[in-house]
Amino acid sequence: MRLFCLLVCSLAILAGPTAPAAAQTLTHYVKYESAGRVTWGVLEGETIRELQGNVFEGAKPTGRTAKLAEVRLLPPAEAKKVIAAGLNYRSHIGEQAPAKYVGLFAKMPTSLVGHTADIVYPADAANVHYEAEVCVVMGKRAKNIAEAAVKDHIFGVAPCNDVSERGWQKADLQWFRAKGSDTFGPIGPAVVRGADYNNLTLIGRHNGKVVQESTTNLLIFSIDAIVSYVSRYVTLEPGDVIFTGTPGTTQAMKPGDTFEVEIKGIGTLRNTVVAERR
Repeated sequence: MRLFCLLVCSLAILAGPTAPAAAQTLTHYVKYESAGRVTWGVLEGETIRELQGNVFEGAKPTGRTAKLAEVRLLPPAEAKKVIAAGLNYRSHIGEQAPAKYVGLFAKMPTSLVGHTADIVYPADAANVHYEAEVCVVMGKRAKNIAEAAVKDHIFGVAPCNDVSERGWQKADLQWFRAKGSDTFGPIGPAVVRGADYNNLTLIGRHNGKVVQESTTNLLIFSIDAIVSYVSRYVTLEPGDVIFTGTPGTTQAMKPGDTFEVEIKGIGTLRNTVVAERR
């Protein structure tokens, strides 16, 4: 027995310390405009490594690079559809009982804008609110998929802001303008692959002050449940975007305000509110 123990110990010493678990490998994909040309790239620090083609179809490196500070970031998606889940955190619904199924609405693809783009406060609006959220960008066509298959159909995640005009939301037949007006869907800076989207920390900051904070494991309907449910009724295509709900309470913004949406380890989206010019 003693000889056996000595042999095992010797082997352990030769093998060295136990290797730590592999860290999450995250890839930040950005869509950007530079010198009048729109392309995709991989963001590494302050450098963008240019890609040729569409990332949802297998883009390849060109060998060219660009400086982040010298490009205009666009929404990191190719959305034909923008779908959103409402009332999806208990901290947002208060004493209201959770719904039996996901409450969905549509935003317009033209509502999407990128990091640092302006949120335009419409001239006839009076009560425009922020809503910090996590959104997912689809990577594969999805129709009638099970929850267990969702992870294989999602391309990545990104911070987003479901900007909402509360007066219009209450008064109108549909949330067409309350949720879908131009610039009411900031998203970015990047869509990030490799993250555990069921365990993300979400933070919203209004003029630098933390006003929202939660984690995606507190969603009433998980991201897997949302995507699977949507796919029953609407065919999701690569590049489509799904907003997953906002936590806590929201407040009004005004022209001159800034709002940030941070997903820890993923990135921070920042936009400024400006008055509409007519």
